[in-house]
Amino acid sequence: MFRPEHSVILGIGELKPSLDVKGQISLDLLARAAVLAIQDAGLDKGDIDGLLVCPPSEDSYFLWPSQVAEYLQLSPTFMNMVELGGASAAGCIARASLMVAAGLCRYCLCLSGGIWDPQVFNTREGKTAVMSQAEIDYELPYGPMGFNSGYAMIARRHMHEYGTTAEQLAKIAVDQRTNALANPDALFNRQPLSIQQVLDSPIVVDPLHLLEIVRPCSGAAAVIVGNKGPHRAPAHTPVILRGFGEAYTHNSIAYAPSLTTSAIKAAGERAFRMAQLTVKDIDLVSLYDCYTITVLISLEDLGFCHKGEGGRFVERTDLTYKGNLPCNTHGGQLSFGQPSFAGGMSHVIEAVRQLRGEAGQRQVSNNRRALVNGNGGTMSTQCCLILERG
Repeated sequence: MFRPEHSVILGIGELKPSLDVKGQISLDLLARAAVLAIQDAGLDKGDIDGLLVCPPSEDSYFLWPSQVAEYLQLSPTFMNMVELGGASAAGCIARASLMVAAGLCRYCLCLSGGIWDPQVFNTREGKTAVMSQAEIDYELPYGPMGFNSGYAMIARRHMHEYGTTAEQLAKIAVDQRTNALANPDALFNRQPLSIQQVLDSPIVVDPLHLLEIVRPCSGAAAVIVGNKGPHRAPAHTPVILRGFGEAYTHNSIAYAPSLTTSAIKAAGERAFRMAQLTVKDIDLVSLYDCYTITVLISLEDLGFCHKGEGGRFVERTDLTYKGNLPCNTHGGQLSFGQPSFAGGMSHVIEAVRQLRGEAGQRQVSNNRRALVNGNGGTMSTQCCLILERG
């Protein structure tokens, strides 16, 4: 029987998010992140025999793993591309664990990042690049604004069904900005945020305000998953993958079975079952936060509160690194930034930093286990990881 704890996260590397990459290409960013992760793991480039890459945002996908391997001068025995949208990064860690446990490789490099054009969703061409044919045929003619429209529908439905308020959703963005203020690498780490400032920011798609929506940027991140065996002493406290789970419900939101219950419910249940743990065993969470409503629904579906109670839960719960449920302690994508399509690797890396005790000012005390979530599409594809300090 597969036991995920046979593999551990040995190394991490992350570039500071950027709005101007000064002529670099995605491969440049990925190479820099890979070097940081290999050094962090105490390995040599020649040790890397597995490679998993998330799709880039501006380059050709054709033979993308081969392009990356060639640019980095790697010779992996197994490589692949993981395309699950925002769940790609978490999906890479799960698949790397499987590869290592199966003996397909000893050290698997997982890479995510690229150059992001902030205007990508503001043109018809940009929208169609990330839409399914059903969305192009039946939604685009009515003028949806990319993912913003879908998440606005989810937020409005949650408000209608459960009485969730705009103030409660804004509180999520405010707490994550507090976390970002303690992260020197976050895009938004200079000015605190208030609930009123969120509500006063422009409505992009009703009921979502500008400061509730992710900030696209450029960057790259890398994680090395390796065998837990005694062949080499780890350079840092190893972080064990105790369990993972994935689930999918739809691609186009028109086919979503529910707007207020997501596939993260099934993904989380599978991860907890594999880890033989419950939500009470989790000390901090790293939840994909492309929008504030995403965090709220994830907390409900994972079992931190009952369905429909998410608004009241976030209102009374301190989600900062100082609080009783630290959430997205690096600032999340709302304040740290979303580097490229698959920006969720920052959530994985922040959880690893916290479990290692290397988060600096924002370090969560007395933490042993973290839950990381990746969300692809419009609450479509979910991947959950449960990580534990070794």
